[in-house]
Amino acid sequence: MAPAHKQSRIVGWYDKVAAFKVEDLFSRKREPGPQRTVFVNENLPEDYHDAHGKVLPDHVYATNQVITSKYTIVTFLPRNLLEQFRRIANMLTVPSVQIKLTIKLRFFLGIAVLQFFPKFSTISPGLVILPLLIVIGITAIKDAYEDVKRHQSDRRVNNSVVRALGGGDWVNPNVMQRKSKTFVRGVLRTYGRGAKKVKAAPHGEELEGVTGPPEPLPGVEYDDVEEEHHRFPHFSANKDQVADFARPHWMQKNWEDVAVGDFVKIMDNESLPADILICATSEEENVAFVETKNLDGETNLKSRNAVPALTHLRTALECASPHNSFRLECDRPDVNMYKLNAAVRVGKDTFPVDMPMVLLRGTVLRNTSWVVGVVLYTGADTRIVMNSGGTPSKRSKVERQMNPQVFINLLLLALMAIACGVVDSVLEHRDFPGNAPWLFWANRPGDNPSINGLITFAFALITFQNIVPISLYISIEFVRTCQAAFIYFDSHMVHNGIATLARSWNLSDDLGQIEYIFSDKTGTLTQNQMIFQKCSIGGKIYHGDEDEVDEDSLEKAALVKSNTSSPPSYPSALGNVDLNRGQLVSEIPLAELRSSASTAVDQTAKPLDDPESQVDAVDPTKAASITNTPVKALHHFHDAELSRDLVAAVNADTDSAGAAHARQLNGFFTVLSLCHTVLTNLDPITGKVEYKAQSPDEAALVQAAADMGFVFKGREREVLYLQTPFHGAASGRQEGEGAQGALGHSSLAAQAQEGLLERYELLNILEFTSARKRMSVVLRKLDTEDGRLFLLSKGADNVIFERLKPGSQEELKQTTEQHLDEFASEGLRTLTLAYKVIPEDEYAAWSERYHEATVARDDRDAKIEAVSNELEHDLRLLGATAIEDKLQDGVPETIADLKLAGIKIWVATGDKLETAIAIGHSTNLIGTESNIIVIRGNSSGRPVYDQIVHAAENFFPDSGILDSEDAPGIEATAMHAAQRLQSPLENANSTSATGNPGAPLRRTETGISSIVGENNGDRPGGFVLVIDGTALEVALTDEKPKNLLLKLAMLCEGVICCRVSPLQKALIVKLVKDGIGAMTLAIGDGANDVSMIQAADVGVGISGEEGLQAVNSSDYAIGQFRFLKRLLLVHGHWSYARNGTMILNFFYKNIVCIGVLWWFQIYCAWSSNYVFEYTYLLFWNSFWTIAPVISIGLFDRFADDHVLMAVPELYWYGKEGKWFGIRQFGVYMFDGIFQSAIIYFLIAYTYMTISSRPDAWQVALNEFSTTMVFSAVFTANLYNGLNTSAWTGWVFFAVFIGSLLVWVYTAIYNIIAPGWFVTTVYGNNVFLFESAYFWLCLPITVCLALLPRYLYKAYTFAFNPNDIDTLRYVYKVDPHRDLAHDPQLRSTLPSLKRRPTASLTSRTRSQSRIGSMTSLPRPSMDLRSASRTDMSTGVRSVHRGFDFATEENGVAMRRMQSNLSERRQSSRNLATHPDSGANRGRKGTLGHVLSLPRNFLRKKVSNAKDLEQ
Repeated sequence: MAPAHKQSRIVGWYDKVAAFKVEDLFSRKREPGPQRTVFVNENLPEDYHDAHGKVLPDHVYATNQVITSKYTIVTFLPRNLLEQFRRIANMLTVPSVQIKLTIKLRFFLGIAVLQFFPKFSTISPGLVILPLLIVIGITAIKDAYEDVKRHQSDRRVNNSVVRALGGGDWVNPNVMQRKSKTFVRGVLRTYGRGAKKVKAAPHGEELEGVTGPPEPLPGVEYDDVEEEHHRFPHFSANKDQVADFARPHWMQKNWEDVAVGDFVKIMDNESLPADILICATSEEENVAFVETKNLDGETNLKSRNAVPALTHLRTALECASPHNSFRLECDRPDVNMYKLNAAVRVGKDTFPVDMPMVLLRGTVLRNTSWVVGVVLYTGADTRIVMNSGGTPSKRSKVERQMNPQVFINLLLLALMAIACGVVDSVLEHRDFPGNAPWLFWANRPGDNPSINGLITFAFALITFQNIVPISLYISIEFVRTCQAAFIYFDSHMVHNGIATLARSWNLSDDLGQIEYIFSDKTGTLTQNQMIFQKCSIGGKIYHGDEDEVDEDSLEKAALVKSNTSSPPSYPSALGNVDLNRGQLVSEIPLAELRSSASTAVDQTAKPLDDPESQVDAVDPTKAASITNTPVKALHHFHDAELSRDLVAAVNADTDSAGAAHARQLNGFFTVLSLCHTVLTNLDPITGKVEYKAQSPDEAALVQAAADMGFVFKGREREVLYLQTPFHGAASGRQEGEGAQGALGHSSLAAQAQEGLLERYELLNILEFTSARKRMSVVLRKLDTEDGRLFLLSKGADNVIFERLKPGSQEELKQTTEQHLDEFASEGLRTLTLAYKVIPEDEYAAWSERYHEATVARDDRDAKIEAVSNELEHDLRLLGATAIEDKLQDGVPETIADLKLAGIKIWVATGDKLETAIAIGHSTNLIGTESNIIVIRGNSSGRPVYDQIVHAAENFFPDSGILDSEDAPGIEATAMHAAQRLQSPLENANSTSATGNPGAPLRRTETGISSIVGENNGDRPGGFVLVIDGTALEVALTDEKPKNLLLKLAMLCEGVICCRVSPLQKALIVKLVKDGIGAMTLAIGDGANDVSMIQAADVGVGISGEEGLQAVNSSDYAIGQFRFLKRLLLVHGHWSYARNGTMILNFFYKNIVCIGVLWWFQIYCAWSSNYVFEYTYLLFWNSFWTIAPVISIGLFDRFADDHVLMAVPELYWYGKEGKWFGIRQFGVYMFDGIFQSAIIYFLIAYTYMTISSRPDAWQVALNEFSTTMVFSAVFTANLYNGLNTSAWTGWVFFAVFIGSLLVWVYTAIYNIIAPGWFVTTVYGNNVFLFESAYFWLCLPITVCLALLPRYLYKAYTFAFNPNDIDTLRYVYKVDPHRDLAHDPQLRSTLPSLKRRPTASLTSRTRSQSRIGSMTSLPRPSMDLRSASRTDMSTGVRSVHRGFDFATEENGVAMRRMQSNLSERRQSSRNLATHPDSGANRGRKGTLGHVLSLPRNFLRKKVSNAKDLEQ
């Protein structure tokens, strides 16, 4: 047992050594502490202190200072040196073992140190070590420059300001770590600090701790002084007023100084500096809206609410009062951004706290004037930072591949040195007894045949050291730096004046080998804009005119506060009215049909000269700090034909032919205008309506309705007000600005009484959920005699269609389906609209059942859904909408070309499944013929592992990925074996009576009908896997499902991961990167993408609206996603081909030199002597042969940029590693050895046969060795030129400059007289240049040496050209030929013939009717062809573009439903008149919740004015 124990200890030590990282020496990984209790206005308990009075480390919280930089002044030198030694470490793979050999730089250092000893000295030791110092110095300068940029970014963010509580007797007792300083970070301790003593104050208890307020800053704000403040330059309105710092106030505080337990006040459009618990908000219901796209990529706003027990803490005075003391008991810091278990303890009462009461760092406050909160977590303990990784040290793949090659050369060097040492020792032992004169006195302790063998070994290491040239690393660093400059100065990758920036210079060749791209969605593929593009109304499609953008919106934004022009003039332009008909009798001008009410610019926007408006958005976690909302151009929907139809509808008679379509138009836009939860605010100056929506889809829908004349004016309590062309005719009686002012400034109720607006009473909201896929509202139309009840619905096409009235509107349904297919094929997000009129008695009975369901204690959600479903039937179809989630320019084309290049693209987003699929369609990631496999994690469906197994079994039965999987219940029965032979459609339609997780794929009843097209799962478009974050969390926790998921994903054309956290994004990248060793690239634009960017081999950041953290953490920064194509296909291809060829040629030319030296050892008794004069060897890599290899790295082009862009398939050569590898290395090494033999033996035997001197004297060593130098230099340079594809002027210069220099050097060096300094070659010119052997040997040896390579290249180009050779020739012969669309050319090039993908190959093998890829049916034009299979439920459907983004079960919706329930409860036993809802004034009604407070986003003028309102 002892040996086993010893072995396990050895293995344990080895594992520790193998897992060692240089970063661990300098980065202090702080484990999340235990559960914390935050004390507010209370002293810390005694058990929080140690015996010395210092606070225990477990209760010292992380500073809010976030640092992404790697080095400090103190740690830079040791850490950078260690990283360089590690970076150039060799990786040797032994079976199942990786051995790190950090011997390359150590070898150079050892050789340099060896020559400091006189016995081994060749030239000045300082000159010997100079190249090593140059390599280390250049690399260190580059690393320092990159880190300085990180420091600057960190400084900007950490010095952002926020309002924090100060003054009075308030003090924060919670203890924080010391902030790190740049020059001492990593050295000082950061814990063990003690709190100061607590002093009693006359009015109560005063706590004086280390986190108490520092010296007040100049900017101070008091709650009792109304100022126009949304940015800190406006803090002090009265400069003559002396700030009373003794009073509680809000003061400026840097983000890095924010402490746990601090009170902070966040204003609208400001970012959160930490994770904050909400105490109170500006809204009457204490609701706040927050934008989380920087965390999860979702564009819809999330609602949050304050802790009920803390809502009284609304001012600085109340927060600072010692009577308002409480404790916050929190979980330990966690990476889960959707879960929090905490509680507020006030006295003896405890109140629960969950995530909807917390604002996380990285989010931005929206549509809320202010929020007061308490800081819970700071810095490294915040959710977003914990989901981010540390700054990694990345090495390129070429660098890693070069390590085995260097190891081979080192091994060769060792063998050569051993051979010289052993043979020299053997020869000396043989010749010493014979009194050989050259061994005289070779019998001393330091000089004898035995010891001389070791000395010769050491000399051999020095002689042949150039076999691993240190100049190679200097050359690589220089070339990569120039390649980074080429990328920066590429004018084709400049956006808004910002060029593409290479932040990591050592990864340029990795850009040419990418196999997988992992992309974020929001801000990376999309522009965060929802634009209403098309609609289908009553079977008629309206495509919309070209996008109308209010180009003056930016200018108007700056002038909106001074704009005192007339309010909207729309109603007064409607013309004369026939009041008896209630319709317009005069034609409405087309331009006037568009509503003047539009989404106005945020009133908090500051002028451009506001210095705070220019703060960079560089949150390290990272939203912008206090910064203005970017003002976007307003997009309006306009369709001339629709406008004409509306004009005709307004003037149509009830009995005319167009009356039916008029009703459809009115109903369609009424649903758009009223079926939503949009909030409104009326600008008091301009009279414009501002729409504030949680959902960007709803904002686009309501805005489009307003553009067409159906303007939702807002809510007053539970009454909704709508201005329509059909009802707003009364405004025609009013003229001039008076009428306009009345509409703009009078109350909505007054406008409705004047007949300007329609009124609807909101009775019920049947909210949208992912399961329901629809939203409905129940309304009562007021101001009419009958007071009819309406159900207005919008949702997914299949959900709405199955709820239509049976047997009616069949033709309309079919037409609308076709329109939806057209919308979906264009990647648009679709919604279907319908309505019904509800009989009064039916609603009364239903309302009673609905109320009982809402108050049910058990299974409330299911009961509400069931009752809701009872009402949502017999609907009448109105039409459908199509919204574009605006893509970045060129995204579909870029993705299509990257797929042609053989790169697989995965999308990782925080958005929901439908949104992710819609983006997949619009970006070409999912084609019209693609089949979607959906795997989702839920408690009601099939387990995640079984979903993966069934997906593999049904769609890839012959792929073999299940052969190694232990899948009980899947392969155990003959039934399953038989099912393998069935088609996927038959498997899908098969049913099982049991719910066994191992049962075959089956159709389950989910309340959602599926529309199944033909040949589902058999379409030739391949498969796209869609998986949500919950399923990923399950799959990645265990090796078995993780490996199977990876195998399944490899068989798919693409993968879309939805609802994933930032940490899961990084895990997805590592799954592919580590699982199959593929080269990965991650691209994103927000802080939630940082982990993914850092985990990938290459990280690309986009300078978007979500801040610059993605850019700061990236290796390359681009302005648009479309630049990725050129970055990879052109710069990546060039860099990889250039660097790979340069390195191979570098090894080759050194082997030529070392080979000549080695062959000489045969004739010098293996004494390790030089055949060359030493200076020739010294300058070999400095002057003679350095220029051609550098020119390859800088100027060589295997294909021009437009060819690479036109033919993306050429990227395959880099992806498959054709330019660099062990095979290519072996070929070049063989060439070098062969050519060195030709050079040495031909010249040596030429000079040794007959003397070249006229006097027939024997030639000296320097005569023929100098000829060998010339021949070797000419051969190496011409060989490098032969391997260059594009000969430019620079290449010509580089190839011949070395040969010229060796001529000039030899001519001058050989005439230096001994009076200057002694050389062994003085006078050699006389014999060298006058010898016929010299002039004869040079051309013969050079030609013979280059002949094999020349013949090989000529043969391959003429008889076996590759695609690049062919395209180069085609372009040379016909420069104007369209390479991208030449079918004849593409059919003849092997790499341009699309290889069958893994998914298609698997499907082909499994179906005998498809013999080969060429026999696959051509893609069908049926837009319903692509199938979608939910493996959780077994439902198959066809995607028609449905998508709708909104918060589900949010705080705001719960408040609405609560108030509705309260209203129903109070009116259940009352006889309700149809108009009874119009005059209700109860504060708790629904209308009170949905309408914005009157002071929402208004300009504050004075306290008196506020009180008047």
